[in-house]
Amino acid sequence: MSTSYQETLRVRFRDTDSQGHMFFANYLVFADEVAGNYMRELGFDWSNPEGLPCYVFTANVSCDYLHECLSGDEVEVSIAYERIGNTSATLGFSMRRISDEVELAKGSFAQVFVDRETRKPTPVPESVRAAFPG
Repeated sequence: MSTSYQETLRVRFRDTDSQGHMFFANYLVFADEVAGNYMRELGFDWSNPEGLPCYVFTANVSCDYLHECLSGDEVEVSIAYERIGNTSATLGFSMRRISDEVELAKGSFAQVFVDRETRKPTPVPESVRAAFPG
C-alpha cells in the first residue's frame, strides 16, 4: 500500500479492554477517524453534508489484527486508495506502533459513492480519482 495520508494517534485507557490491550473494534475506529480526515482533504467535509459532491457509504470492512497495542502506545495510521472503480473504491489502511515499528493491523474499507438525492451509485469524484496513485 502506498501511503497517501497518515496521522499519529495515542491509545487511551478507554480504548482498551479488560485484558489491557486495545479493544478489537477500536482499531477500526482509529482507521475510520484518519480516513475521515483524509476524505476531508479530498473535498468531503462531513460537518457540511449539503456541500458534499455525493455521499460515501461503507459497504464492507476488513481488518487483519497482527499485534496487540496497549494504552499509551502511539500508533501511526496510514491510509491510501488501493482501487478505484466507476462508483466504488477500496481505501486501505495500516497501523504501526511508533516506538518499535511493529505493524499492528491492516485492512480496508470498501466505499460506494452515492447521489445525495437518489441514494443510487454515482461516479467517483475527480478529487478522489486524483488521489489514486495508479
